[in-house]
Amino acid sequence: MGWLLLCVFMFLLSVCTSLDNLVPEKSLDGDQTLISSSGTFALGFFSTEKSKKFFLGIWYNKIPKNPKVWVANRGSPLDSPGVLMLSADGNLVMLDGMTRKQVVWSSNASIPASEMNSTTAVLMDSGNLQLIFEQDILWQSFDHPSDTLLPSMKLSLNKITGQQSRLTSWAALDDPQPGMFSAGIDLKVPLQLIIWKGNATYWRSAVHFGEVKRYFRNQSGGFVSYNFDANEIDLTFGVSDSSVKPRVVLSPTGELNLQLWTESDTIKRWFKAWEEPIYKCDFYAACGPYGACDKNSDPLSSQCKCLKGFRTELHKQSAQGDWPGGCVREKALTCDKGEGFEKFEKMKLPDHAIILGNMSTSECESECLRNCSCTAYAYSNVIEGGTVKCLTWLDDLTDLVENHWLGQTIYIRVHRSDQVAGGKGHVDKLSLVIPIVSTTAGLLTIIFGYLLWKKTLRNEGSVGGTISEAIRNVSFRGGKNDTELPVFSLRSILASTNNFSEANKLGEGGFGPVYKGILIANEEVAIKRLSKKSGQGHEEFMNELKLIAKLQHTNLVRLLGCCIEDKEMILIYEYMPNRSLDRFLFDSSEKTNLDWGTRFRIIEGVAQGVLYIHKYSRLKIIHRDLKASNVLLDGTMKPKISDFGMAKIFEMDQTEANTNRVVGTYGYMSPEYALYGHFSEKLDVFSFGVLLLEIVSGKRNSACHRFEDPLTLAGWAWKLWKKGRGIEVIDESLREMCQLDEALRCIHVGFLCVQEAPADRPSMSSVIRMLQSNEATSLPPSKEPAFSIHRRAGAVGSSPQASARFSNNELTISLPEGR
Repeated sequence: MGWLLLCVFMFLLSVCTSLDNLVPEKSLDGDQTLISSSGTFALGFFSTEKSKKFFLGIWYNKIPKNPKVWVANRGSPLDSPGVLMLSADGNLVMLDGMTRKQVVWSSNASIPASEMNSTTAVLMDSGNLQLIFEQDILWQSFDHPSDTLLPSMKLSLNKITGQQSRLTSWAALDDPQPGMFSAGIDLKVPLQLIIWKGNATYWRSAVHFGEVKRYFRNQSGGFVSYNFDANEIDLTFGVSDSSVKPRVVLSPTGELNLQLWTESDTIKRWFKAWEEPIYKCDFYAACGPYGACDKNSDPLSSQCKCLKGFRTELHKQSAQGDWPGGCVREKALTCDKGEGFEKFEKMKLPDHAIILGNMSTSECESECLRNCSCTAYAYSNVIEGGTVKCLTWLDDLTDLVENHWLGQTIYIRVHRSDQVAGGKGHVDKLSLVIPIVSTTAGLLTIIFGYLLWKKTLRNEGSVGGTISEAIRNVSFRGGKNDTELPVFSLRSILASTNNFSEANKLGEGGFGPVYKGILIANEEVAIKRLSKKSGQGHEEFMNELKLIAKLQHTNLVRLLGCCIEDKEMILIYEYMPNRSLDRFLFDSSEKTNLDWGTRFRIIEGVAQGVLYIHKYSRLKIIHRDLKASNVLLDGTMKPKISDFGMAKIFEMDQTEANTNRVVGTYGYMSPEYALYGHFSEKLDVFSFGVLLLEIVSGKRNSACHRFEDPLTLAGWAWKLWKKGRGIEVIDESLREMCQLDEALRCIHVGFLCVQEAPADRPSMSSVIRMLQSNEATSLPPSKEPAFSIHRRAGAVGSSPQASARFSNNELTISLPEGR
């Protein structure tokens, strides 16, 4: 009899813990679950083999391995199963399983006092966990997606507030913590879907035109639907076959894919019906600005090409046909009446479109032609509002793809000599007028330029004249460098900085003080003023002026203009609100803002910037002073390399050089450079390795005297590494939360970069491949770092060793230059 009562009790207990709802005074803990009414989905606590941590999640209840579709506490995993219950204010809360007092996660809904004791949590058959009061939904999990999108679930964007819901990938296949990829509707152009890697665009869908429902590019029957109202844009997906269970998942490696669960007597499996990105042309800006990726019938053989009227920036393209530097115009636009538009069909429209109002084709063309900054326009039926609208572009055209399955027609602005007969423009009508006007304007320009030059010489003296010549080399658009650099008056600089007041001062470097100001269209800028006491002078000023004006990369600081007046030498840069990396990295109160994900994105960004100046920029450049204080951080913590005053230009086929004037920062110099003045790309690789170890460890290399035996950070880290204690190199503030394999891989790459012999150090392209690799075993073994315990000459050069003056921070070797 007792055994029978026990069975009945266990049966009733299982029924009670398998309900689809949770009410006040009840809780869910241990291995208890909520099951949706049809049994399709379950809610409960789970753990993974890798993390050994516990998460509250929703999963498919009847599919093998119970694939997870939503996780509540991704950023706050537990050591043991927690407790889910309704709190006194009516919210869903999850408490830790040990004390049952600490709130780990909450629905955090605003609930009227009259409803607080009457809420209910229900797991719906759709997989949506809802917190309700009577018929009102107070909160739902569908508004807070994880890495999975289910039918009737939506990605939304509020056009008024900018708030949006995004998918966020898992850190790894068996680690639900937030990964580096996210996906959602583009805030700037809401007609396209974006995958971000950190803060950088990784993939971009085609702009969504015409139809409200768009099918995937295969026979899967999957489709995406857009819904518009005055305030919000929603994106949902579905499939036409109701017999399959679909889901869209953002993978830990950045692929967005549509998966269909197919089940029959012979097969039960997930079928991947669609995936992006896969091929070269799928990735964002694969061919750079004005470069088009030709997506022909064989996507594996896709190649980059320049559009008509453009040429590649690279002297040599890679064996794979990649043009990361993109293309530039063969003839610069001058905004005269002879310019027109070249028609390109079947193109994936570029990023950063500006949607204008409803207008005719001719009005759209005229609108673009009137604006000298307008580089292209398109005309199509946009679903927003259901009207035909004009799209224009004011920036470089990025992420162009030819032969795209959703290709549209775009008209790109070109020089009059690049227009085909009968094309858009005004060449024929003005063919007689243009030569006369051009000749007259040219004569007037020469006369005016001569008078202005004479005045400049009088105002600036011999030094100013020399610098003015440097400016002329970079300031006239359409010349050899095709770069336009604004020149500001000293009066505007003084007004912007309140006469260089201390209140506007951001800091001071080797060049001189840096001030915050507002110059261009109320845009905040950083104003760098050469100090008369500075060790740097006219040569470094002109070097930085000429170099940065020619460099354009998302991980290089952008030069906005300059000022040469009354012996003042001033450079104007984009303003970096988070200032320099060292400010965060070496300050115990600030380094908490640098979690592992942010640090790794900074490492990748700096690596991409160095690769660009070594391989893909118009000039091959060796920075020679790469360090934490020369890495600036924008508002999103994106890194930008700065301070090119010490940089050297190489010929594209040049691999090394020598100098008798060694400048830079002690601790970041490679041995062959510090001792013999010999430098190459491997000097920057060495500096990057030191910087990488600083970012991972949170320790400053110049503080090496604090360690017991080695003289350098690399030596201290190497000693721990050889003892199998590499985890101790990682900054204590993030050891528990970082991706350990990724952090250890970074340390390994850092050691490879700071090896003594230049030939042993990897190139920056190899560094990036190693950083992005998931296989630690694929990395080559490293030799002991240079200067790890004592200085050794080694086989790094045959020149006699130079004498040096150095402090703890900087080392300078200065010998007479031979002619």
